[in-house]
Amino acid sequence: MATNNVTLIGNLVEDPELRFTPSGVAMAKIRIAVNRRWRDQGGEWQEQTSFFGGTLWREAAENAAESLQKGTRVIVAGSLEQRQWETQEGDKRSVVELRIDEIGPSLRWATASVTKTARDGGDWGGSKPAPAAPVARDDYGPDEAPF
Repeated sequence: MATNNVTLIGNLVEDPELRFTPSGVAMAKIRIAVNRRWRDQGGEWQEQTSFFGGTLWREAAENAAESLQKGTRVIVAGSLEQRQWETQEGDKRSVVELRIDEIGPSLRWATASVTKTARDGGDWGGSKPAPAAPVARDDYGPDEAPF
């Protein structure tokens, strides 16, 4: 069985963009700049920056939009997924994006204050205890696919 787990550390290129699906589910898009620095054979420092886009859903999306802003150094954990589409001109396009499970500020060069959010008693929230095993969800709206 193949796994697809990714952890990235980088800086937000812009503020998280919070939107809602027609069914009212929160979704946030983010873009991260990840820098790689190394010395070449001549001993000179070289640097390369890669940019990655990703999506958060539900409470994580709302929390990220409220807590993070452009320039924040973040740690992101999730998986990669590829999307393909065709333009109106018939050109095929493809992009690899992050399906984000967890995101938080990096504390290597910063501090953070954590405030637990109130839950409404939905899945695993409120006063209900978490189930012993993960629960399959079937409440995805038409604009969201379960992964």
